[in-house]
Amino acid sequence: MAKIKDIARRISSVKNTRKTTKAMEMVAGARLRRAQSRIEALRPYAERMMELMQEVSRVTEHTSQFPLLEVRDEIRTVAIVLLTGDRGLAGAFNANIIRHGLLLADEMQTQGREVKWFVVGKRGIGTMRFRGMEIKESIQGITDRPKYTDAEDMAHRIVSAYINGEVDQVHLIYNHFRSAVEQTVTEEIILPLGKELVETVPVTEEERKLQGDFLYEPDSASILSDLLPNYVDTGIYRALLESTASEHGARMTAMRNASEAAEEMVDKLTLDMNKARQAAITQEILEVVGGAEALA
Repeated sequence: MAKIKDIARRISSVKNTRKTTKAMEMVAGARLRRAQSRIEALRPYAERMMELMQEVSRVTEHTSQFPLLEVRDEIRTVAIVLLTGDRGLAGAFNANIIRHGLLLADEMQTQGREVKWFVVGKRGIGTMRFRGMEIKESIQGITDRPKYTDAEDMAHRIVSAYINGEVDQVHLIYNHFRSAVEQTVTEEIILPLGKELVETVPVTEEERKLQGDFLYEPDSASILSDLLPNYVDTGIYRALLESTASEHGARMTAMRNASEAAEEMVDKLTLDMNKARQAAITQEILEVVGGAEALA
């Protein structure tokens, strides 16, 4: 009888867990829809800004005067920016980012380069500190619903480190959102911007004259000077939104899997309880029959 009570208690506990995971799945799904709509609204803007910067840089002479476009001959120090989450229960979402960052750090150190860490999210910060890594900059509390001002603050810290010569190259690692069940770990070199803007298809003098139909006020160099920091802000903001949507998608999938596992466990425990109850009834019948035969 005690065994049946124990199984019934376990069934009740698993059902309560299933209620929790179901509720978390629904919350993650609602947040995912909001985050996905923000990404879809931002992507065309970010792509058009990149096209505009390429057009302006093509007609701007002496682009080497812009620090953010400077591709340094020798890369001694590399900054690795990790975008993780503030909360867990999202499957391998955080672990994949941290693993990729550590592999990249090993590769950089093998090449004789120093690594400086910029980490976003409590999970990443906690893991890196546990591993004894020195974190140059850490930001937390923004991953659930990042704002553009959060991206500006983060970009300001990264750009300052780059312009001051503290780092020579900046790698950004985040989860790119594809669907609720698919998030891809993505690595981008966000500084310097020279490879994306300067190292494009060369422009002939004739093409440059044709592009002169566009009027730039005050001038293309001034416009490019204003666009470069904004582009870094937008790029980081886009990565934050991608990471947020990926986290909600990963959590929704993980909670769905947990709910399904709980349902399977309830079914198995129910079967075990029925078997135990049947065995107890059979035992009682045998005892009654045995007692009747003893009295006969």
